[in-house]
Amino acid sequence: MKGETKELRFKRIAERRVQRVLDSLRCLSQTSNPRMYQWDDQQMQKIWTAIESELQECKSNFEDAEPKEFRL
Repeated sequence: MKGETKELRFKRIAERRVQRVLDSLRCLSQTSNPRMYQWDDQQMQKIWTAIESELQECKSNFEDAEPKEFRL
């Protein structure tokens, strides 16, 4: 938005995106109902590995947010 600071833009966008992630996780947790769905340990391991890997990548992006400067 015009005149919006970087901090305000971050807060506005991050809140919306975090809420979407939380909503998606809640939606995923609905598939844990064994009366409606069937899964095995291998499938669950693949799901958790994928989620944890992406979460670690996201954390790492924030930790390494400073651009690396090239020098000769």
